[in-house]
Amino acid sequence: MDNQPFYFLLHFVLLAIGTLKSPVVFAQNDLVVHVEGLSNDTVYLAHYYGAKLFYNDTAVANASGTVVFDGKPFEEGGKYALVVPGPKFFEFMMVNEPMEFRTTASDPSGDLQVIQSKENEVFYGYLDFIKGKRNERAPFDAILRDSSAAPQAVSDARAGIAKLTEEVNEYQYYLTNDPRKFLFGKYLKMINEPKVPDAPEGVEDAAMWQYMWYRNHYWDRVDFSDPRLVRDGAFDQLISRFWSKVLPQIPDTLIVEAHSLLDRALQANNKDMFKYMAHHMTYASESSKIMCMDKVFVDLVNSYYRTGIVDWLSQEQSTKILDRAEDLRYTLCGNRAPNITLPNLNQDDWVQLDEVQAKYTLICIWESTCGHCKKEMPKLERIYDEWKKRGLEIFAIGNDFEPEPWQEYIREQKYTEWINVSDNPYINAQDSATALIYGGITNLESLNFRTTFDVYATPKMFLLDENKNILAKQIGAVQLAEILSQMEGLEETLPYFAPEEKKESAENDH
Repeated sequence: MDNQPFYFLLHFVLLAIGTLKSPVVFAQNDLVVHVEGLSNDTVYLAHYYGAKLFYNDTAVANASGTVVFDGKPFEEGGKYALVVPGPKFFEFMMVNEPMEFRTTASDPSGDLQVIQSKENEVFYGYLDFIKGKRNERAPFDAILRDSSAAPQAVSDARAGIAKLTEEVNEYQYYLTNDPRKFLFGKYLKMINEPKVPDAPEGVEDAAMWQYMWYRNHYWDRVDFSDPRLVRDGAFDQLISRFWSKVLPQIPDTLIVEAHSLLDRALQANNKDMFKYMAHHMTYASESSKIMCMDKVFVDLVNSYYRTGIVDWLSQEQSTKILDRAEDLRYTLCGNRAPNITLPNLNQDDWVQLDEVQAKYTLICIWESTCGHCKKEMPKLERIYDEWKKRGLEIFAIGNDFEPEPWQEYIREQKYTEWINVSDNPYINAQDSATALIYGGITNLESLNFRTTFDVYATPKMFLLDENKNILAKQIGAVQLAEILSQMEGLEETLPYFAPEEKKESAENDH
């Protein structure tokens, strides 16, 4: 751009002149800060990790208020903060160059002067520039908020804001494309959205084409070789938005995209970026309330944690994550459910899940003493009455440790139309269990069904297809009816539920 505003070119001239001053020379890339109002006080150095600030180092200011910290190697650079008693702090860019600042203990951020550091001259020069532009914009915003403003005034205000926006964009363009590759320029680049082009002529779904272009070019703004980028909130915003907003919340899609990003960071030997993204994706998938998202969690654990690529966790932390993935491995959406084989209602015959011939099979693990179960079972009965003719079978597993209360409740409530199975203390005794397993009557997954199905609360339901693959999990009765209706293409999904039942079930469903 050859026709930039004079003030913009002047700014860079002044920055260049600033480097011609005769700064005090310090060893290596030390950080030296003169704080008026401090004397023999403890000062802290902190660094950002994503959007959070963590303490990094401690030093004591001398009697004159000067404090010195050793500089950091390149890979530990990023956005840091100097924290003085109060606590109060100012932010700066930690880079490989001597850095010297002057400020006050009363207002360390507002009174900051950059004595030496080209990177931080650029950083604070930008902050001052933006502050000035906000002040210039304030009168225009006031006019736009004034409902009595004249049309010409409104038009002029909008034009003024557009001009200011253009000036900011020009400033950002030069910072993000400066050949000196300022760290702050890289941070700034991460928050600038890519400009999506128009779809080519002849494309039927232009909106989808533009979405895929945006998704495929989302990470173009990130230098994957620079480990310092994770030490700023901009990177946290970037990964958070991509993971939860840009990508469709479909487990298989998220798995593919996760591997693509993590492998890209590994190939760039950027361990800090890999660590940040791996932690974010693992936690987000494990704690997600979206059905089947634990499939992403288990895949990430098996691919990166179990293989030792994730090597920064303590033994206790690693064991906890690996055990959690192991607990979930039998109940992942898309996987075939284990062939549960347990005694029937009378405890005199063994029933196998694989022997159930049905288009849909619902595994329902419940207890006769569970209050929420007692509310859900009548709803299941209505669903069963409606859907049995359409191919639904219910394989209800009693979670009571003694069979008698379970048997009595089923017969009392007449829940005898569907399949009822459960265990009992006798078959769970060690000698009996061993004989039953080695005799081929049942299997370990069946006798340990509470662990197999990760039962920590009841009722717990899994909807299976005709091949016993898991279609849905962690659902309630109303949600089950909705899923079945959607799969069968029915418009009226819940004709047999009252509004209050729909609301109550929605509040209780996972």
